[in-house]
Amino acid sequence: MLKIAVLGAAGRMGRAVLGCVLESDDLRLAGAVTEPSDRLLGRDAGELIGAEAVGVPLTDDYRQGLHGAQVAVDFTLPSATEPNLRACIESGSALVIGTTGLEERQMKAIERAAHEIPIVYSRNLSVGVNVFMDLVARAAKVLGDGYDVEIAESHHRHKVDAPSGTALALGERIAAVRGRRLDEVAVYARQGRVGPRVPGTIGFSVVRGGNIVGQHSVRFIGAEEELAFVHEAQDRKMFARGALRAARWVAGRAPGLYSMADVLDLARG
Repeated sequence: MLKIAVLGAAGRMGRAVLGCVLESDDLRLAGAVTEPSDRLLGRDAGELIGAEAVGVPLTDDYRQGLHGAQVAVDFTLPSATEPNLRACIESGSALVIGTTGLEERQMKAIERAAHEIPIVYSRNLSVGVNVFMDLVARAAKVLGDGYDVEIAESHHRHKVDAPSGTALALGERIAAVRGRRLDEVAVYARQGRVGPRVPGTIGFSVVRGGNIVGQHSVRFIGAEEELAFVHEAQDRKMFARGALRAARWVAGRAPGLYSMADVLDLARG
């Protein structure tokens, strides 16, 4: 049985991970960590998601939450990334990070920590989304610069970053296979007399509303034809299941920074 700790256990994604761990035959919940101000501190993690008590209380103590954990799954906030890394290094736990909106400081911290523990980091841990990204990168390579690219994404009203990390990752993959950096070709807003489209640019559009779990589309628009790829998330459990697939894969690996492309044995664009 692989022992899993959940960081950010009381959040929407944390609860989804808890549910998937508790219903799995090959995983065991080792700990559930939440923030010190959480009013749910001390509550049983099973009862938190409407299941039977499992004897694992929500805690803000990393030592308690990570004790015995082989892998920790992190769906928290960027501000918690560095403390989470330090705690996992101290406990010797491998780490799967699905937190979005990370900035350069957090990414540098992840790179440093990967010298000491194995880490899987992805802006989107869904298996389907990562296959989607792989197909989009392949299409971008074959179609070349003669096709305009538009990336659209929609998420729930509570999401705080835009465009989504997944949309940015898609843009980065497309730009990379064209030999460019995303910051050289991205267009994030259009208003007023913006003039004709600049060849080679990648356009982004964003929707925020309701309870949309996540929708992404990439359109390759040529002079005579259009090719479109679409992924629609229907339940947050898809992210949790992807995270746990990564956890199974990374357990026992050598220290290093891995991606879902490594987990799923996909080509890197």
